[in-house]
This record gives sequence, structure tokens and C-alpha cells, in this order.
Amino acid sequence: MHQNVKGFPLRSNVVAAAMAAALCATLAACAPEPMPVPTVTPTATPLPAGDGVLTIGTLFPTTGATTFLARAQDAGVELAVREINEAGGVNGKPVVVYHRDSGDASTTKAEASLEDLISKNVDVVIGPSSSILAERLLPTIVAEGIAMISPSATSPALSSLKDQGLLFRTIPSAALEGSALADVAGKDRTVALVYYSDDTGRAVHASVEAGLDRVGGTLVVSESFSETINPTDRIIAAVTKAEPDVVILASPFSAMAKNKTIINGLVNAKFGGSKLWLTSQNLADYSQELSSNTLKDANGILEGAVPDDAFMKRVKSADPAVSDYRYAAEAYDATILAALAAIVAGNDTGWAVAGSLQAVSASGIKCTSFGECLDALKTRSDIDYDGISGPITFDDAGDPRSATYGLFRYGADNRFKLVGTTVAG
Repeated sequence: MHQNVKGFPLRSNVVAAAMAAALCATLAACAPEPMPVPTVTPTATPLPAGDGVLTIGTLFPTTGATTFLARAQDAGVELAVREINEAGGVNGKPVVVYHRDSGDASTTKAEASLEDLISKNVDVVIGPSSSILAERLLPTIVAEGIAMISPSATSPALSSLKDQGLLFRTIPSAALEGSALADVAGKDRTVALVYYSDDTGRAVHASVEAGLDRVGGTLVVSESFSETINPTDRIIAAVTKAEPDVVILASPFSAMAKNKTIINGLVNAKFGGSKLWLTSQNLADYSQELSSNTLKDANGILEGAVPDDAFMKRVKSADPAVSDYRYAAEAYDATILAALAAIVAGNDTGWAVAGSLQAVSASGIKCTSFGECLDALKTRSDIDYDGISGPITFDDAGDPRSATYGLFRYGADNRFKLVGTTVAG
């Protein structure tokens, strides 16, 4: 959970008074009147002065199992830095960026890369892509006073970490996905939810249930499974008995073997096609995993903005090899927001950037590009950047209050295509 940076109270007098009071409670010779306890006023700890140059490091997986996530995010940051510098930089100086490999969660590459970025005196880290890595790196981030903004880490657990206000993300927590699912799939319908028993699955379960109450839907089945428990027969029996209008399968890629078994069971029980919804954790190309037509007309949802042709062309200009644009918009917006926060704070340190990020994302004059926001800042200090990925508007946990989701449909080849978008929050 985000905590504002505040001064530390002088605790010594308070502790001494408490000890004296405890001693008096045991001694008859104590004076009848209690000793006055001095009032201590906390003093604000001034922010460290920056070196005048906003220095950004990226941590995306250019090696490992999730390399498909790296190129677009790196390109999004590179594009933003280029546009910021073309507009004059931050506080009169060009932004500097270093790109480093996070690897995946099975290695310690992220820790080594972060240490290298620290040696470069980075103020802000954009990344990592992985929620696990974000949590692993956070103690070092806090110790070094670096602002960290992830464009793709969605675990609900990140919202409640003791991050001293330094961790943000431009992608929504998975907890918001259930609300989006209720809107697009559950209105006035009966719904069965099959979910993996982890933080993400439980968060989706809670938000689906709350969302259905809001839109007039009914959760008629709620079945969970895990790495060690795979009650497929029980799941299929419960769904078949309830005869829901919609079945949602919320489970991670890491449970792919179980996912395939459950999908096949649901399809064989006549709950495939348009009745079936996959979530961002298991939306995948199943062309090599399932028999043809298994997922035909099934639906899927994935967090993140769907960039338009103009933005994709700009990303291509930063890296012509980009072909998958997933999270490019979120990485771009993270960089623009960091730059605007440093300008508003008049300070490029991580603490200063983090302290102004919420302000530049909400409750001011709306602006939709770095240049437009700079123009607004000539006459006022309160701006509200609405980016390529959406309105953003950070809450007290550093999460966006609302988010865009892509809606997809599977063809006979078990591959999915975009059919629309929705906004939740």
C-alpha cells in the first residue's frame, strides 16, 4: 500500500515519558499528579536534490520464457524518451535511458540488471513485466529511493506491498478484470466461474461476484483448482447441473495442462463456443494445443490498450522489428508520466517523481501528449495526463482507477482476434 514520504518524529522524549509512567505505576512514592508528556511535532524530511538529469532504466525480459513481452515495451519507452527530448527534455536537460534485461522469474538476472542500473544513478525504473520480479526487486528499489512503474505486472498482491509510495503501474490490477467481465458477459445472466486458487484467481472471483451484483447477473457456480488439486470431474458436474449462460475460466499460463483438460471438459459438456470466456491469464494461441474447432466462437479478455495505427507506426519508428504491440502503450505512458512528474516537482529524484505521479495523472487540466501538457504547465501546475493507454488516474496504491480491456473471439483454428474493447473502473 502506498504511504506518503513524511518526516520522522523525535521519539526519544516520548519513549522516556512512557517509561517514567510505567515506573510510577509500581511505586507508591510517585507524585499524585502525572508528569506532562511533551508534544512532539514531526519535522518534514526534505527531498534529496537531483543531479538535474532524469535518468530512466528499463527492465524487460529480453531473455527467458517471456521474451515476447520485451520488445514492444522497450520500444514504447524509447519512443517516449525521444519525443520528450525533442520537446526540450525535462527541466532543461535531455532524458537519459538505459535498457537492461530482466530475464524471467526463474533467474536472478533482474537483480543483477537492477544493480547495474543503480550504478548508472537511475531515478526511475520502467518495468519489470513480471509481478513476481516486481515484488522481489521492491526492497532494493525502496532502499535506493527509485520510482518503479510497471507497464504489465497485474498481480493484486502488488497493491498492498510496503513500497513507501515508490511502486506504480500503468496496467490495472487483475482485481479489476472481474468487473470488466461482469459488464461484457454477465449482465442479466447466470455465470459459472472456474478459477485458479492464487491471489489473482481469488481477486477475479471477488470482483466478478461484486460486478454481477451490480449488473443484475448471478454467480451460480464457483469452483477453484490448484497445482495439486484438479477436480475436473467435479467442476464439469457442477457446471452441468447449474446450466449457466456463461462460464468464465480464470487461470494462469502455468496451469496450461489443467486448463486444456478443463476446456475440453467444458466443450464436451456443451459449454464451449460463445458461452465460454477465457481471461488475460490464459488467453493464448491454442492452435497447437487443442483440436481444431475446440475454441471456435469462444471469447477472451485481455487488459491493456489496443493501440491505433498511428501509434503503432510511431512504435515501429523506435524499433522496426516490433510485431506484437502488447503493453507498448502502457510503457510509453509510464515514461511520459515520469517526465511530467519530474517537471512538476522541479526535481528528478525517484522520491520526487513518485511524489508527483498521482498529481499529474488526475484532477487538473486534461492533456493527452507530452507537448500538450508542457503547454498547460506554462500557466498552471495542475495537469491530468490521459495517455495512449487510457485515463490512468493513479489511486493511493499506485494503480490506475480505470483500464481498457481488449475483447477477443476464437476462430476454428483456436487463434483469437480482436473484436472490441471495454473500459472498467
